[in-house]
Amino acid sequence: MKKYLLSIILLCVALMGYAQHSSSILKEGDLLFYTSESNNPITDVTSGFDNRRVDHVSIFTRVNNKPYILEATHKGVILQPIDSTFVRMDKRQKHIFIGRIQGKWDVEASVAKAKSYIGRPYDFYFEPNDSAIYCSELVQINYQDKKGHLLFEPIPMSFHDNSGEITNYWKEYYRKAGKKVPEGAPGSNPGNLSRNPKVKIIGQLR
Repeated sequence: MKKYLLSIILLCVALMGYAQHSSSILKEGDLLFYTSESNNPITDVTSGFDNRRVDHVSIFTRVNNKPYILEATHKGVILQPIDSTFVRMDKRQKHIFIGRIQGKWDVEASVAKAKSYIGRPYDFYFEPNDSAIYCSELVQINYQDKKGHLLFEPIPMSFHDNSGEITNYWKEYYRKAGKKVPEGAPGSNPGNLSRNPKVKIIGQLR
């Protein structure tokens, strides 16, 4: 039992050290794109940079000069230390890539605006113009220039596969909720954000 606890403690210490080292290459407002080892309902209907399976995005920021991640998860919009993200991702066998905004965009103001959404509930049905927020929406509605022009314009939501048919997963998902699949409604997805020409993938975080 003691050996097990010691192993857990050493792992946490190692992850914290790795997180601190890795975060040194990150800049305020960098986007972190999470790729999956295998297909899932999101990657079945969207595509990321280099055809990677991108199924989540978060925002890098610093709080009191310490590295944090701002993101919309099933717990809602949260701000947490970056090492917490590494622990969570290790359990799900994901890789994280760094996307840096290119051009004269007001990144600091965009991040500050995104932070105002902390505490909002997660949007499980990806519906536009409601109070709930999903991961790519947190980025899409907040990143802008000094005149308020959006960096990422809304795109038609995609719940269909390469055949053009809405997948059975999403049909059943919305049927259970008593809702219509919002195919084509304005929105965003993390894969599309990662392919935007205004975003440069500068490397892999882990």
